[in-house]
Amino acid sequence: MTTVSHPDDIFWMRRALALAESVLFTTAPNPRVGCVIVRDGRVLGEGATQPPGGPHAEIRALRDAQARHEPVEGATMYVTLEPCSHFGRTPPCVDAVLAAKPARVVVAIGDPNPLVNGQGLARLRDAGIQVVTGVCAEEALAINVGFISRMSRSLPWVWMKMAASLDGRSALHNGMSQWITGAEARADGHHWRARSCVVLTGMGTVLKDDPQLNVRGLETPRQPRKAVVDGRFEIPEGARLFDGAEVIVFTAREDAAKAARLADKNARVVVLPGQAPDRVDLPAMMRWFAQEQFNEVHVEAGAGLSGALVAAGCVDELLLYLAPVLLGDAAGMVRLPMLEHLDAAQRYEFIDAARLGADMRLRARVPGAWRQLAQRVALPADA
Repeated sequence: MTTVSHPDDIFWMRRALALAESVLFTTAPNPRVGCVIVRDGRVLGEGATQPPGGPHAEIRALRDAQARHEPVEGATMYVTLEPCSHFGRTPPCVDAVLAAKPARVVVAIGDPNPLVNGQGLARLRDAGIQVVTGVCAEEALAINVGFISRMSRSLPWVWMKMAASLDGRSALHNGMSQWITGAEARADGHHWRARSCVVLTGMGTVLKDDPQLNVRGLETPRQPRKAVVDGRFEIPEGARLFDGAEVIVFTAREDAAKAARLADKNARVVVLPGQAPDRVDLPAMMRWFAQEQFNEVHVEAGAGLSGALVAAGCVDELLLYLAPVLLGDAAGMVRLPMLEHLDAAQRYEFIDAARLGADMRLRARVPGAWRQLAQRVALPADA
């Protein structure tokens, strides 16, 4: 439920969201949070959550106000996520907020972490501080969808990036696919790589393209980790992705000697056999990611793995780049079983369309997955 008791609440919350967006690449596995402290239309202090172990957004904003010699008592604090109420790497933020004595705290969404989950706001209300919730909730959820998913479903949020022609073709039959889309679309794809915790591909892509799976052409203080689904454990030990960065190889076959050699290349082998021979258990892989505190998974794979992930219900969002070209008889984006009825089709809802140079980027979500998270972070309005 959304409650806006002051006409400026949306304006200031969007400033806090911009601060959260500014740390998009750095806070994982923690959430991206922004905080702005305001009195009479003037910023007293502001800040965003720092990398793990560093201060959270509320602490940064309070310290900023202190550095400006601005008293916070009686002011309004805008926070994009419910202040934490537990000891982790840092003390509870709600203690610092209570000590600062703001008159109002405006929060976009709740924190479904079982250690928080409304307790922070309850403490503020008990102290007589007015709490307003649900301001810009959809935007706040979009920034932290992976964290919210992991805390709510014990699963990461998974998007699958694909580049294709207008007729849905992703490569020629001889394997040529570079480049269907233009430079602007490819640069945008690297932005999505950079915000993810891990870039996931399959063995077909490794054998065909020998990809690096890293972020290029974009400044980022940390690279996402790399992961490969390799049911038969055939990955070449000289593959380019073994560049010293951490690589996770999911396989269905045990080979202790090869696993040991790959460990010397900073690769971690995870054996997760599925029901079919030489197939990785894909839902178990997603649960593994969540247990290891991966918030967002970025998939760039061929039609085989892409189709298997969709069929297994592992994909929450599609990130589709369409080029204004027709390729005709060529390879498709996703390999799925033939359907007998349209009712059996996997359906999505479009949420965004953007032009990138000559190309278009379409985003589509599984509606139920998003609604589940939106309900989980909704907070009751202040009474």
